[in-house]
Amino acid sequence: MLKKICWISFVLIICVAYIDDSIAADLRAGTAVVDITDREAGPCNDPLFAKALVLSSGETNLVIVTIDAVAIGGIGRIGDDFMPTVRQRLKSELGIAPENLIVNASHCHGVIRSDVAQLTMDAIKQAAASQQPVVVGVGAGAESEIQVNRRLRLSNGKEADIRHAYSMPPNDEVVELGPVDPEIGLLRFDRLDGEVFAVVYNFACHPIQGVPSGGNTADLVGFASKAIEESLGDGCTAFFLQGCAGDINPINYKQTHVNRDAEPLGNRLGLSVLRAIQKIVPKPDSRLVIRNTKLPLPRADTAQQISDLEADQLRLAQSLRGTSLSFDTFVPLLVKYSLGGEYPSNYRHLYLREKQASQHGLANLDRENRSNLAQYINNVRIMEELTRVNTNLALLRKHQAENLSAKSRFIDVDLTTIRIADCLITTFPGELTAQIGLDIKAQSAAEFTFVAGYTNGYIFYAPTTQQLRNVGGAQEDSDCILAPLWEEQYKSTVLEVLSEL
Repeated sequence: MLKKICWISFVLIICVAYIDDSIAADLRAGTAVVDITDREAGPCNDPLFAKALVLSSGETNLVIVTIDAVAIGGIGRIGDDFMPTVRQRLKSELGIAPENLIVNASHCHGVIRSDVAQLTMDAIKQAAASQQPVVVGVGAGAESEIQVNRRLRLSNGKEADIRHAYSMPPNDEVVELGPVDPEIGLLRFDRLDGEVFAVVYNFACHPIQGVPSGGNTADLVGFASKAIEESLGDGCTAFFLQGCAGDINPINYKQTHVNRDAEPLGNRLGLSVLRAIQKIVPKPDSRLVIRNTKLPLPRADTAQQISDLEADQLRLAQSLRGTSLSFDTFVPLLVKYSLGGEYPSNYRHLYLREKQASQHGLANLDRENRSNLAQYINNVRIMEELTRVNTNLALLRKHQAENLSAKSRFIDVDLTTIRIADCLITTFPGELTAQIGLDIKAQSAAEFTFVAGYTNGYIFYAPTTQQLRNVGGAQEDSDCILAPLWEEQYKSTVLEVLSEL
């Protein structure tokens, strides 16, 4: 019996040693950064970068590229041929499987060079050539003060959104905001000497605040990465992975009383990353798994929504009413009647004199002016609503034409899901709204599950099924090529892959 117990113990020790050795096997990482700023496009406030992180574990290689650009194809300077070109070169020049590449756009609206594909390959090759052993840690931080959900729930049951493309709805119609995701998903890679080598941080917010100079900028994520890198030393590279930012704006996106400035917001995000990074203790862990899924999602047919919005357009235009005022007479009258209180047209004693003499000229004048002011303001509000309708109707018509001319009623999207140590990251080639990411994280069995939109392509906005019932009221709903059923199909597929990993 004693011999049998000893033999079992020996086998268990060997098994544990094997498991520990497999986890502690060599994980290697290399990084590189290239400047992709188009310096001929006008004044430059701060540089834009393409950054490459190449990870290797055994025979598995993963390439993560982050680019300070609005999108990977679809819109902006990066063409639709970017991903096929870089993937083909990745295979032919480095022997890395094309599907083991993820390229994430920060979604900043800076202007980049036209040769971005070549510059990206330069970064990847430099990173691959500089790989060294690393240890890895996973964690999460939080930041909730720099962002706001831009969808406004209105008293009439509809939703509008906060954009520069059109006016805000009246304050008295706004009743509630949608959710934000404050989580900052984090990966920390250290050299074997304990120095921080790379930080990957996943966060959801449109980087569209701008800078006072109006110059080209990587916006708040550029400032955040700079703060992280300067704090952790020259040898560290910070990689920003944009999350589910489809309906998330910087907090003061529409302010008009001071210059919009992304730097304070970026610095705050960077500090929040640094606080959380300090609590992560990297360890040897070579787990690196990649899963690719091609998912056909249904295209929208928005003929009825277009018809409904055209009816709204006509109704609003027909509701405009004539008034005696013009803009030149409206403005001074508005000031006068806003400041004049009960007696805007003259001194109070003259009102009292008219009343004493049973005359009501001033009172009648005030009544007429106030009526004209109210009608003029009502016309302004109608015209503001028309700007929203016109903008969103144009988007619906554009995407309807594209969907009807497509060869298939489905659009294939590439989803990449990766496991790095205890972290799961899943990608999507469009602008997922915040609730999508919150739902996936809540339903994933893994503690550290992060969602990266804007990756490996661009298919415009991807709102929830509930949000798409508001077609025409918010631009995310109109700037969407997907049918409402897309959400259920996408989530079920992603959660199945996450459970496998």
